[in-house]
Amino acid sequence: MNADVVIIGCGPAGLQAGIHSSRKKAGTVILGKIRDSALYGAHVENYFGIPEKTNGPELLKNGLDMALSFGCRHMDKDVTAASKDGDGFRITIESGEEIICKAVVIATGISRMRLDIPGEKEFLGRGVSYCAECDCNFYKGLGVAVIGGGSKAAVAAELMTRYASAVYWVSDGISADGTLADKAAEAGAEIVAGKPKEIRGGGNVASLLLEGGREIDLDGVFIELGGRSSSDLAMDLDVMPETDDSIKVNERCETSAAGVFACGDVTGEPWQLAKAVGQGAVAGLNAAGRAKGMK
Repeated sequence: MNADVVIIGCGPAGLQAGIHSSRKKAGTVILGKIRDSALYGAHVENYFGIPEKTNGPELLKNGLDMALSFGCRHMDKDVTAASKDGDGFRITIESGEEIICKAVVIATGISRMRLDIPGEKEFLGRGVSYCAECDCNFYKGLGVAVIGGGSKAAVAAELMTRYASAVYWVSDGISADGTLADKAAEAGAEIVAGKPKEIRGGGNVASLLLEGGREIDLDGVFIELGGRSSSDLAMDLDVMPETDDSIKVNERCETSAAGVFACGDVTGEPWQLAKAVGQGAVAGLNAAGRAKGMK
């Protein structure tokens, strides 16, 4: 298959890139699964023009419908390989099919580091979150746990003390900078030594069970183990990720490799919908412009 632009990722950044690329009459293919987007299990209440709290799946479906209406093609497949192909690129998907294109937009987001315990997946968006900064406002006056021993967990624990009625910082070994750890403790986060075993609840999270038998009643669990992007894919396209695995871009969302663009969470923090959509528009426009300008 041939295309002008291939967009890898089906979250808000990738979908917005697809909308703008296809509107410029570039043959555009979006690759990826909506359910893998970090927005899929989230609620949104701070996005311009949407006064009421809305949910991620609805926004993603509407975004995909818009992209398709402008002529964009969507393939519900993951990318398994990518490489240079002359002046363009060769993208291989899990079915084995290959797509030859003139420009690539990396909008993969980041892969959240998970606990892989019972209840984690089941309660995503119903009390389980991977971003305290994104979802802190939903837990005013409620009890929460922050899981992780690193600096991200320390920052999240301190932040949540400003919103939640009780904050349990759960870790089987704190490795965070001492200053950050002290700040979280001084702010009121209770440090709990232990390893999570199961997240329990009914319709929403109700408690966290630790190895050893202790069970903590609470309303939310923030898993703050850090995150990583699809750095291997970036390197296949001759883009060297930063030390935190994010991809550096300029104001045109161009990476260090000609013809490769990136947008959204994969470019680093802040991990916010508004930023993802804005960068998606920029990346889509410029990728289409490059592709249409090539003979």
